[in-house]
Amino acid sequence: MTETNECDHYDSRILAELQQDARITMAELGRRVHLSQPAVTERVRKLELSGVIKGYRAEVDLARLGYGIRAIIRVARAEYARVVRLIEQTPEVINAYNVTGDDSWVLEIAVIDVSHLDAVVTKFCILTETSTCIVLNAPRENAMVLPARRENIKPAIKKVTGK
Repeated sequence: MTETNECDHYDSRILAELQQDARITMAELGRRVHLSQPAVTERVRKLELSGVIKGYRAEVDLARLGYGIRAIIRVARAEYARVVRLIEQTPEVINAYNVTGDDSWVLEIAVIDVSHLDAVVTKFCILTETSTCIVLNAPRENAMVLPARRENIKPAIKKVTGK
């Protein structure tokens, strides 16, 4: 990584490979990105030290762990500290986002069944209004993220020329 914290081509390839398989050996990672093992190890270390790579974890199948329902809870405005405290006390919350817009929070939860869902949602309903929806499927999760580059942004609408 350069001193300006911009990722170059090699860093981008390293990040892509690690997001696909964080358990890859440094030797194999080096082969895939066409760098020596010491060079790739040094780049990974720099990516970790700079905070680009925040950690490594196992991706688990919630259904196989007994969680039959995933849901999204939108939580209206409430005292920030109280919501944070409740999130910390609720292990079913697997992701929590403080957001702008009509609601203040968007929570993703994993629960066993409908009665468990009701019990978790009720905790947040005591604080403020909520809105809940059950996740039916997730066609895209944990998508790979590479360094942002303006030239990679595609316009949402292509201009139509008169020619």
